[in-house]
Amino acid sequence: MDTLPGRSLAGTESEAQDAWKRIQALPVDEDRSMDPAAPLRAKRNTIAKPVSVKGPGTFFGKETRTIEFLPTEREGWWFDRVDHPEALRVQVGIHNVWTTGQIVSNIVLRSGPPSNYIRLVEHIIALKMGMDIDDLVIRIDSGDPPLFDVGSMPLVEALESAGLAESGYPLQYVTVKEPVFMSAPGGKLLVFEPADPDRPALDLDCAVDFPNAIGTQRIKLAVNRETFRRGAHARTNTTAQKKLYCQTLGKMFADIRNLGYTNDNVLIAGKKRYVNTPGLIHNGKSLEAVWHRAILDLLAAIALIERGHFLGKITSFKAGHGMDVEAVNLLYRNDLLETITP
Repeated sequence: MDTLPGRSLAGTESEAQDAWKRIQALPVDEDRSMDPAAPLRAKRNTIAKPVSVKGPGTFFGKETRTIEFLPTEREGWWFDRVDHPEALRVQVGIHNVWTTGQIVSNIVLRSGPPSNYIRLVEHIIALKMGMDIDDLVIRIDSGDPPLFDVGSMPLVEALESAGLAESGYPLQYVTVKEPVFMSAPGGKLLVFEPADPDRPALDLDCAVDFPNAIGTQRIKLAVNRETFRRGAHARTNTTAQKKLYCQTLGKMFADIRNLGYTNDNVLIAGKKRYVNTPGLIHNGKSLEAVWHRAILDLLAAIALIERGHFLGKITSFKAGHGMDVEAVNLLYRNDLLETITP
């Protein structure tokens, strides 16, 4: 599509048009847009049995953190911090987003007292969009979830082993009422388009552009169990400069000093080459960064939509957690979500 669709929710028209032309000019490195759409369901699902996963903490890497997934009859996804038994569970939803971080970009949820927070939730809640699980309790022993060497795959495999159980409640689908977009300085762009009534699906057109070894990467995909599983292998990425900062000046800050990043659990990009071995190679090019962006970052923000399971097309160029969360906020503030019956 040559013309940017819809109307602006934030940013300038010129920024948006320039970013749209830029992403449309990029070659598609991997095209999974013709894959089958995820099957539509009439009823909500939870898991059939409890399962748990352990791993080193993200912000306190020397500590072992445990996540337990539990079936529930309550609608939605809920975090339960067992170290705060007096606090209410934190629902996964846009109204409970506290911040998207500063030095370490991530989505932080909180409800009630400031101590009842959970950081870096994106790599967990993205699973809501790709694994057909609508209702879930996530019991966690701190606000610091584990970080794994293979993206979110240990969580995916744990939930797969739990199996699915139909809750009996109807599943609602939503989309945007009209095409809309938001832009931001630096050529960042997010575009939301309504679901195609002839092919109701969640489609992503996602591109990144980094001034280092990652460079430009673009993928197009239909979200289903297979494409979600592929993207769940992708680690978060950082730069060699930021890693050096964390190991030097960052030692002055508690969170940075104890950060659990290693050469195994994050992708580290230098100016001209990767410091460690990149993954998700397609036609000789690593697409790990853009798959992570699409599946474990962008879909996490879409999981914050509480009104129902989102269908439609989302185009993302150079966006990040802060912009993703603001976009979902704008969809709510402008009353742009509507229920559909595919």
